[in-house]
Amino acid sequence: MGAWISTWTNDPAERALPVLLCLPPAGAGCQQFRSWQPALAGTAQVYGVQLPGRENRWREPMPETFDEAVEAIAAQLREIVADGRPLIVFGHSFGGLLGYEVSRRVPPRALVVSGCRAPGHWDGAGRGIVDNGEELDKLFDTADLDPRLLDEDTRALMVAMLRKDAQLSLSYVHKPGVRLGMPVHAWGADGDETVSSRELDGWAAVTTAAFTRHTTTGGHHAVLRRPQPVLDQLTALLRVAGADSPAAPDPTTTGA
Repeated sequence: MGAWISTWTNDPAERALPVLLCLPPAGAGCQQFRSWQPALAGTAQVYGVQLPGRENRWREPMPETFDEAVEAIAAQLREIVADGRPLIVFGHSFGGLLGYEVSRRVPPRALVVSGCRAPGHWDGAGRGIVDNGEELDKLFDTADLDPRLLDEDTRALMVAMLRKDAQLSLSYVHKPGVRLGMPVHAWGADGDETVSSRELDGWAAVTTAAFTRHTTTGGHHAVLRRPQPVLDQLTALLRVAGADSPAAPDPTTTGA
């Protein structure tokens, strides 16, 4: 079984920085976050969650249930932050739901989600993809990725992976329980036809700390297509987390 969490740097200096855990949307792999490492150099070490069935894990079977995937991710994440490194979690769409449940097991300093309905609104979400595909064109989002520009084989692979992840999401049952104790930031796009404002506002109910809504322009994948605004926010959150960490270096001292 391959690793559920990957990183793109072996620089010892990066491994002393706060951790940014990134969870991709349904049907996608984590390599799309590789470019975030140089963008956040000196601020964070970027890690990506890789579910089976895609990219370097394409031969591996999918987990049986949503909870199985969450527990596997959380187990590896505990090892990464065992030395007390500050953690920020970012998830897009289905990755936001995974990120929320991971955050309940391994608490970060902040949870940032985009294009993701709140957990209480997920019951049955994805059934349109699994059963008849009526949501596929919305998810391909013609403003960002026109399905007519994809060759038949590529589209077929993307559809198959989307359906597998949608099936996994159908096994999710939200159990409210204890609310998160860290700030939650929810990003939405004004042209997103798959997640409503009410579904984004529902994130306020999952935390006892601050909740903030952010809006950008575009469709469902707008934040990933044009990530600079969310990268700016993540940079600010990571810098605060790093400064607050007991292990943070004192900037007034110099090495001998």
